[in-house]
Amino acid sequence: MTLKLITPKALYEKLQNNEPIFLLDVRAEEKYSDYHITNQNIESQNIPKNVIFDLEEKGEEGLRALPKNSDIVVTCTTGNSARKCAEILSQKEYQVTLLEGGITAWKQYLETKHNGK
Repeated sequence: MTLKLITPKALYEKLQNNEPIFLLDVRAEEKYSDYHITNQNIESQNIPKNVIFDLEEKGEEGLRALPKNSDIVVTCTTGNSARKCAEILSQKEYQVTLLEGGITAWKQYLETKHNGK
């Protein structure tokens, strides 16, 4: 199964174009509270990865906040957990796109933008 990917640059450009983005951050709550991608066009949701990993046992109760009919960008710290979560969600018929490199790559991209490189 091939996952759709989006680079930090492409995500940034979508936000510049005022495209609404639904962002699912699967990191632990404290990491999410510490830092997450924010923008007026982002609807951000934090559902820790273990909730998604446990879907088989616990059902989709924890996912009620997720839209079934629009694209969800999934992210974590480096992209590995998000990839697993995105695979599970796409099997559940969610439309998911993986943010390449996760929050780490996003922060690096923003740094290069701000340093004018």
